[in-house]
Amino acid sequence: MLIDPARSIPRQEGNAMSALDSPIPRFHLAMPVDDLAAARRFYGEVLGLEQGRSADTWVDWNLHGHQFVTHLAPERAQRMHNPVDGHDVPVPHFGLILTIPAFQGLAERLRTADAEFVIEPYVRFEGQKGEQWTMFLLDPAGNALEFKAFADDSQVFAA
Repeated sequence: MLIDPARSIPRQEGNAMSALDSPIPRFHLAMPVDDLAAARRFYGEVLGLEQGRSADTWVDWNLHGHQFVTHLAPERAQRMHNPVDGHDVPVPHFGLILTIPAFQGLAERLRTADAEFVIEPYVRFEGQKGEQWTMFLLDPAGNALEFKAFADDSQVFAA
């Protein structure tokens, strides 16, 4: 058994590193929703996230090792858009950077669930620095999500 010195957590030798073992800090994000039942269907069934603790006004989700919380908040601010690569990108938005196979699998899962894309899956900045697959969709409360996958992970922060 190995001990991660930064976290003092036992880890079995030879086991793959999990999000909990990662040296990269996990994020916590809380987003407003206007219907918790719709949020449970979307995040639990459509996206396939594991549900954690919950109460009458919020639900915790495991977003690939990150803590994502949907909070009941019926009043919402107006959404904005910014032009990027010929598309109107919704702001604010959040999501994950996935591997290309995981991105393609999620895109297929969303298509199978008849999810409506704001921006269909496509390759952005093709042949340029930062080339990436990207897709945008809204959750039932109108929160914008972006999932992406870089052709070269070293280009995530390319200038």
